[in-house]
Amino acid sequence: MPSKFLFFINIIISLVLILSPKPVFSNNYLSCSVRSSCGNISDIGYPFWGLDRPESCGYPGFKLSCSESELEITISSATYRVLAINKESQTLHVSRTDYSENLCPTHLINSTFESETSPFQQNGDSQDIRLYYGCQPLTAPQNLTSILGISNQFDCTINNTNIVGYYVTREFAGTVTGNFLRSCSNSVIIPVPNSQVPSLEEGRDPDDLEEAAKIGFQLWWSADDTRCNNCVNKGGQCGRNLVSGGFECYCSDGDVCSPDSKSKFKFKWKLFIGLAAAITIAICFVVLWLKRKWLPNQGNKNQDGRIEAFIKKFGSLTPRRYSYAEIKKMTNKFNDKLGQGGYGSVYKGKLSEDRFVAVKILSESKGNGEDFMNEVASISRTSHVNIVSLLGFCFERSKRALVYEFMPHGSLDRFIYDRRLHHQSCQLEWRTLYDIALGIARGLEYLHQGCNTRILHFDIKPHNILLDENFCPKISDFGLSKLCERKESIISMTCARGTIGYIAPEVVCRNFGGVSYKSDVYSYGMMVLEMVGGRKNIDVGVSQTSEVYFPSWIYKHLDQSMNLNLNGVILEEEEEEIARKLIIVSLWCIQSYPSDRPMMTKVIEMLQENLQSLIIPPRPFVSSPLRSPKSLEHQQ
Repeated sequence: MPSKFLFFINIIISLVLILSPKPVFSNNYLSCSVRSSCGNISDIGYPFWGLDRPESCGYPGFKLSCSESELEITISSATYRVLAINKESQTLHVSRTDYSENLCPTHLINSTFESETSPFQQNGDSQDIRLYYGCQPLTAPQNLTSILGISNQFDCTINNTNIVGYYVTREFAGTVTGNFLRSCSNSVIIPVPNSQVPSLEEGRDPDDLEEAAKIGFQLWWSADDTRCNNCVNKGGQCGRNLVSGGFECYCSDGDVCSPDSKSKFKFKWKLFIGLAAAITIAICFVVLWLKRKWLPNQGNKNQDGRIEAFIKKFGSLTPRRYSYAEIKKMTNKFNDKLGQGGYGSVYKGKLSEDRFVAVKILSESKGNGEDFMNEVASISRTSHVNIVSLLGFCFERSKRALVYEFMPHGSLDRFIYDRRLHHQSCQLEWRTLYDIALGIARGLEYLHQGCNTRILHFDIKPHNILLDENFCPKISDFGLSKLCERKESIISMTCARGTIGYIAPEVVCRNFGGVSYKSDVYSYGMMVLEMVGGRKNIDVGVSQTSEVYFPSWIYKHLDQSMNLNLNGVILEEEEEEIARKLIIVSLWCIQSYPSDRPMMTKVIEMLQENLQSLIIPPRPFVSSPLRSPKSLEHQQ
């Protein structure tokens, strides 16, 4: 007991020392009063540090260096030359240092500013240009460079290897050009000013891209700027507490100013507050320690134990287990990011010289234990051409990852919503859309009827449909799925799950009926309508009174004898037949009551029947999707 008592006393003392505000003497004020300069840029202050300004005088990520009278900053592993700093507009004019001399630097690094934690955001006056390396040289009959948006071939040497490359100013997914560029071994994104893009497309000269890269682009920053302005107005200097990481305002009298209030607290009063907070936290610590002592199976240990038991239960059926070190190696330290979602991030990886994979890193901040087990349990039970294959997984304390087969064309949503923007490279033929809808239906039929254990997906939407090199669809993301016996028609749910706009009415309100596999049928119908309309069925960002609900619009126009007009395009006879068939089938799928919806087996039959044999269903009772509770696990 005495040793435990001394342990808690040490904890309290440590917390007091950490949390109690320290008097900050004038040396911090003087240090942060210094303004740095490099080359022709001077008067550099907060949020920048480095040069002759200590770290406590700046914001994380704003460290500067001076190389041969050139001011430089490193953002997400890429080094940039700082051409100008505008404190009033909070903009930074930069250019890539490694592309200042040629287009073939030793290390290929993307310019990325998408992280939620990044203080920098790309200005709308610039556009990303993608450079491809390690491509096959074009032969004489080929004429890819006549297509607007791709450059002439450029040659260079990287690490003693001769490289053939191209740059593109737009996406070419699903085209001959896109297939050619996908064979290149590497690609890199660098921004250039919008004003330079027309000349890059017309001239196609790689030297023009060098000049555009030297001109640079602008970034916005955010770094407690409002608090800093308040601090300066009170005669202080802006800085950061290196212990707590919080903003600090240093004053000339040796105290710490409070930039958010009208007056300063005396140091003794702040010491009292810090001491009280430290004691309170110490008491909470003791309570939590005792709780952990008496309830050892709670928290993460309990979940980790469940997952380990779950993995052992599968035995030989369990996919290969990788270490986190192996995951980092196969993704080249997470170098090529494919996408971002509520579950975490997806990266491109390689198992061997000719086999690429997609690696999903589950977010540590979300309760990913259930998602992880749902994914492994569901996909390990499936083997179907329209279900994505799980090749392996990683479970190493809080590090959890899933390894899937790589889908070259990405997710279906890229080929739906961009059609309204007239991106020709993103358009799919109506026959291809029909084949995709049929393939998804077959995959769902397998989940509902073909497995020994029925699998309900609960998150069918375009984002979770992946397309292989032949545009064959594969259902993915089983994080919200539920497994049940095939004889069970109705399942119990403690809370609604899914994505707004695709959730069946009964999932939100039990007055419509019980939750079953028919809930997936509803989501499928809503998704097919989006495939036909090339738009989202509902915009969740507008009020319910002003939203335009696409299923209601299409129902009004379906029985008209005139040709369908979708997004201003009059369809040809064959195209219109496919569109009408998809619409009729999807309207049957989104009937308000589950009993009125067909099984997926019947959906497949209707898709393969003649249009003349299909009956237009009654209009759904629900004229607009029900708004689900805020507790939904996945929202788009």
